[in-house]
Amino acid sequence: MKHPVLASVIALTAAFAACPLAAQAPTATAALSQEHRMLLRCSAAFAIVADAQERGPAGASNYPALAGPGREFFVRASARVMDEVGLDRQQIAAALTAEARDLRDAGTLDKVMPVCLPLLVAPDD
Repeated sequence: MKHPVLASVIALTAAFAACPLAAQAPTATAALSQEHRMLLRCSAAFAIVADAQERGPAGASNYPALAGPGREFFVRASARVMDEVGLDRQQIAAALTAEARDLRDAGTLDKVMPVCLPLLVAPDD
């Protein structure tokens, strides 16, 4: 049985994959930097919270509405990591899913959100 949060991250990743991107020069996949991993972790955290908010009024009500801003961050941050690291869409999807799974399994969403929320202003500044 698929967990609803992971399903949301996968759905956002699929939506991202459908968006056209500028052609990228093929490069070898490099290890993610701490900054890249943070962008992906925050993208996953925003997807988790947005999903909880969509499912009901009690879902993640201690956070601002994230459906629009979280999705925008998700797309921009994913594109940035793809461009800077040279990941393809399947690799970025796998990285996002792994981050969401780690947040869920470790129970660290509420610890990550205060760090991630200020990034909503501009994920690439």
